[in-house]
Amino acid sequence: MPITTVTSREFNQDSGQAKKAAEKGPVFITDRGKPSHVLLSIDDYRRLAGSQTKIADLLSDAASADVELPFVRRADRARPAKLR
Repeated sequence: MPITTVTSREFNQDSGQAKKAAEKGPVFITDRGKPSHVLLSIDDYRRLAGSQTKIADLLSDAASADVELPFVRRADRARPAKLR
């Protein structure tokens, strides 16, 4: 996976070239010689970000219908706070 480096000026002048390079690997965008941003393809970003499954999606899944959750009834009750 090649890493491409472009200056901020080059990126501003030809963002299309940077997008094409991002399909092959990350593109480091520099500002005054120092890396300031990274351009990734959406596939690379999703791979790095990992699965962001929401609990609501998991609970609404038909495959989870057979899962039994052990709920424990609590004997202690909430009491009003004593404010002075």
